[in-house]
Amino acid sequence: MDALGDGAAPEIDMSPETRVTRRFLRALLDGACSICTAEESLRGEELTLRVGAVARELRGKTRVAVMAYPSVDTLVTVAGIMLAGATAVPINPALTQAEQAYILSDSQAELLPVGFARRLRTQVPDVIAADEGEALILYTSGSTGSPKGVILSRRAIATNLGALAETWEWSEEDTVAHALPLSHVHGLVFGGLGPLHIGGRLCHTGRYLRPVPGGSLYFGVPATWASLRDCDLSSLGLARLLISGAAPMTQPIFDRVHAFSRHRILNRYAMTECLVITSQLPSSIRTPQSVGMQLPTVKVRLVNSADEVPGLVEVSGPSVLTRYVGSANAPTKDGWFRTGDVGRWSEDGELELIGRMDTDLIKTGGYRVGAGEIEAAILTCPGVTDAAVRGVPDGSLGQRIAAWVVCSDSSAEKTLQQHLSSRLAHYKQPAEFHFVASLPRSSLGKLQKHLLA
Repeated sequence: MDALGDGAAPEIDMSPETRVTRRFLRALLDGACSICTAEESLRGEELTLRVGAVARELRGKTRVAVMAYPSVDTLVTVAGIMLAGATAVPINPALTQAEQAYILSDSQAELLPVGFARRLRTQVPDVIAADEGEALILYTSGSTGSPKGVILSRRAIATNLGALAETWEWSEEDTVAHALPLSHVHGLVFGGLGPLHIGGRLCHTGRYLRPVPGGSLYFGVPATWASLRDCDLSSLGLARLLISGAAPMTQPIFDRVHAFSRHRILNRYAMTECLVITSQLPSSIRTPQSVGMQLPTVKVRLVNSADEVPGLVEVSGPSVLTRYVGSANAPTKDGWFRTGDVGRWSEDGELELIGRMDTDLIKTGGYRVGAGEIEAAILTCPGVTDAAVRGVPDGSLGQRIAAWVVCSDSSAEKTLQQHLSSRLAHYKQPAEFHFVASLPRSSLGKLQKHLLA
């Protein structure tokens, strides 16, 4: 497949040195940040010295794993590992012993005991690792096979965080609040290392997101925003930005958050392999359908199979992964990483995602149909609270459209088909419905369509 002329976004300056400062975790080293949880807080020089103790202790190590509990210790340990020149491998403590053992075996990492950082005497960091080395290995969800270890460099992380600071006008004056796991790219890199690199304050609120004094940037996923009470959303009116990712934002969630907080959620598009790819701007008129424009240091193109507008999203730039664990080569084609997502450019130059090539682009009766469009239509039916659509094999159509629907009102099951008949063309309407109590989702709220049966 070749990239068509209309598949490329406008040209950008690709030299990160001219757009961002790359010195890794610079705010931490300058004593210009603080982090807190419900149990503990560290700030300024005290935080730097705690990280320094870890860095000195782990000097000469190669890969070091840490159980990524939502704690100050986790961030201190991960930062110390990376500043020591080693590679940090965060492990989700919710995984089974077998799943944890797989990560340790695959990455060949040495697991630190819980509370490791607390046993050390504070010291000034004396090992500042080069930007080009490995920083993190983050494991994917394994939705299409065994989880893959994604190797990210210090340069990739620093460049991407610098581009986010520019795009979101994120500075040392900001307080970031989130309740995301520290074993994933969203919670650890953007929500954890972000404040350590850019500066300001981080407040991890535990299992659930809640308003914090002075909170200006709130990170979450659609499930986060849907779960907040009306009074909590109203309290977020004093924030500067409410930022969402990891899964598609729906119109009902977007509208409810706006009704109570007066904020239009800012969508961004990211992958473990590429970090943040595109983002809406603070100054933009935001909609839930768009994931914004490419970051200053990222290039995006859409690769099309013929002359259809939707195309496969490919990404290039310094924030793309180095390689996968166990592979000697970078997983790119001519310098471009194939995401597996399908998208299109809107009239104003913003990216709109249709879904995953393998599950969300349905080929039925000679038509190409995006699952997201059908899901959005289903969610407009009164009494429907969640929906997932995918194609299933069909002898005559190639694929037929199947929908899994969660209803809060049983009457919706009787009216849904009629509701869709006036909103979707005949070839887009589901051929079968499955009414279920819930949909399978990851810890970040990402729909796991491969588990639908």
